[in-house]
This record gives sequence, C-alpha cells and structure tokens, in this order.
Amino acid sequence: MNKTLNTSPDNTPPSGLKKFWSDFSESTTAVVALIIFFTILFIALFAPWVSPSDPYDLTSVDIMNSRLPPGSEDFAGNIYLLGTDGAGRDMLSAIIYGLRVSLGVGALSGFVALILGAAVGLSAAYFGGRFETISMRIVDIQLSFPSILMALIILAAFGKGVEKTVIALILVQWAYYARAARASALVEKNKEYVEAAHCLALGHRRIILSHIMPNCMAPLIVVGTLQTAHAISLEATLSFLGLGLPITEPSLGLLIGNGFDYMYSGDFWISIFPGVALLITIVSINLVGDQLRDMFNPRLQK
Repeated sequence: MNKTLNTSPDNTPPSGLKKFWSDFSESTTAVVALIIFFTILFIALFAPWVSPSDPYDLTSVDIMNSRLPPGSEDFAGNIYLLGTDGAGRDMLSAIIYGLRVSLGVGALSGFVALILGAAVGLSAAYFGGRFETISMRIVDIQLSFPSILMALIILAAFGKGVEKTVIALILVQWAYYARAARASALVEKNKEYVEAAHCLALGHRRIILSHIMPNCMAPLIVVGTLQTAHAISLEATLSFLGLGLPITEPSLGLLIGNGFDYMYSGDFWISIFPGVALLITIVSINLVGDQLRDMFNPRLQK
C-alpha cells in the first residue's frame, strides 16, 4: 500500500524561537513569572513617565505629608496609594524609581561578571596547564567564602557609591560564571568540530569565540538569570546595612532600611511595600531561571 508523505507545516516540529517558547510555555508558573518580570522592567525603564511624581525632586516633597498611611490625601488633593515615608515622599513613586536602580545595578554587574567569568573559564578549559590550575584555585577559594562577606569587605575598603557597588558585585559574581563556562568548555573542546577547526589551522581566539563559546551559552544564560536575582538581593542587603548605594540614590534596599525605624511606631508600609516589590522581582527572575535550567539540562527534563 502506497503511503504519501505529509509535508504539511502543521506537522513539522518547531525550531528556533518557536521551539524555545514551546518548551518554556510548558510551565504556566514560568510564563506568569516572565510576564510579571517584563511588567516590572517596563515600569522601571519608564519610571519618569509612569510614576506619579519624582520622589527625589525636593520641590515636589512636602515634609507636612510625612508618614501618611496608604490611600491618604494631602491638602492639595494628591492621593498617595501606598502612603508616604518619613520625608514626605510618595512611596509608590519611590518604589518605581528604586526598581530602576536595583535592576540596573544587578543587570550591569551581572553582564560584566559574565564576560569576565566566561573569558577566564573558557581560556582555562581550552589552554589548560598552569593557567587552569591557578585560575580554578582562585575560583575555589573565592566560592568558599559567603558572597555577602566578600562584598562587605570590598565596600568597607572602597566606600559607598553606585560604581563601587557594581564593582563589588562583579568581583563577587565572576567566579560562578568562570566555573560554569569551564565545565561546559571541557565537554565541547574534545568534540569533532573543534578538532576539525584545529586541522584547518584556525587561531585560538577564533576557535574559542566562534566554535566553543556559542555552544556554552545555554548554561551561562541560566547562571546569569539566577545570578542577576542574587545580585539584586545582595545590593539590597548592602544598601540596607548602609554600605551600598548612597542615601541620595533610590534603591529598594535603602527604602527598606529607611522604613525599618518606623516599624515599631506602626508605620509598616514604609518598609513593607518596598520589601514586597523586591520579593516579587527576585521570585519572578528565579522562576524564569528555574525553567531555563530545566530546559537546558537534559537530566532535569521530563
């Protein structure tokens, strides 16, 4: 009996972005987390247009509106949905601006740490020898210390500031990327396509950048997603302790720290609402990272 081959596009397996989204959308929780994260990202990027006011504009802050509870209205008719803090700033606006700074610090530090760690890890796996031994021993030593302890030591030596906080987070995170990049590169460097590149007498830089690195990006993306959430929480912790960003910069950690002193007087919203915003941001990023980990790790796939 003759059988006709069905070449209908409906029966062809998805590829590229369609395949990626098909695998990612298997988890409803991850999809919801992704939507929440993009909503937070949109609000943070367009903070000047989304927020009701600029909380760090001294002309728009009135000390008479200090510590107003959520839903209060001032004499000018302005309604504060989340209340005000001790300085009379609108908490909703302060949280929106704080999200922009926290996401910016976490993303920038994670991106630079990814480049630095990937360069060290790929080079260590490819060249081996003494460079691999020394670099990996440095990674092992750094990972044996808690991240918060290292960040505290670095900022205690350098002082406060946005740039110094970013540098501290880079120095804390790069070792995670280096270990992940080395582990992936050790598997890839012995495959046939790398041996073929050696036979063609391609340069070391071209082999690493054009052949090995693209096949190591999947685990690095997973590590990068999870480390971004870790960097945001670490920056918030440092700012809460008074060692991260200066008080003139909006940050969720600073907002939580500023409202902590008012907790005992019953003004819980000054500290609770920034904490809830920080929690939702970190949880949404972690849920997306967990789904990416399940997708890229064959052992964790259903």
